Amino acid sequence: MSTTSNKKGAELLKEVANIAGKSGLFRILKPGRSGVIVETLDAKREKSMVGGNAQISVLNDVSIFTTGAVESVPLSEVFRTIHGQYNGVLNLDPKKSSDKAFIEFLDSVLPDFDRSRVYISDIKKLVSWYGILCRSLPEVFEAEDPGEAAPENTEAEVAAEKEA
Repeated sequence: MSTTSNKKGAELLKEVANIAGKSGLFRILKPGRSGVIVETLDAKREKSMVGGNAQISVLNDVSIFTTGAVESVPLSEVFRTIHGQYNGVLNLDPKKSSDKAFIEFLDSVLPDFDRSRVYISDIKKLVSWYGILCRSLPEVFEAEDPGEAAPENTEAEVAAEKEA
């Protein structure tokens, strides 16, 4: 827990992973002899060993394909945009909402997402992961909230320098 309080924002996504074949998200704790020790990001916080042959995707390395000038947008930026627009309150249920609702949701967050390479299942994972992070690791979004104070101080310092 102490490492969580020392890190904020996208830096925490380096410790969070999705494991193929397992539901939910996991915090990577440390490497073991035969794999990686992970902890579930739910109320139980169960620890387990994941073998070296498991397919592990660290969220910091995941991105969403776009059709714009940039080929893909990092998941951390997409999460930041979602949090800025919805602040943790999504009215989408990954199991019950319609495909059209998911497409409209991602279109509102990332209008130039590549509709031919981003599947509905990917958008459902995005929604599910965002919900898990909001409940279990809200520190991921802390870096974006207090960021307004720094630019104001910088502008004041620049104005003071001009007067001098």
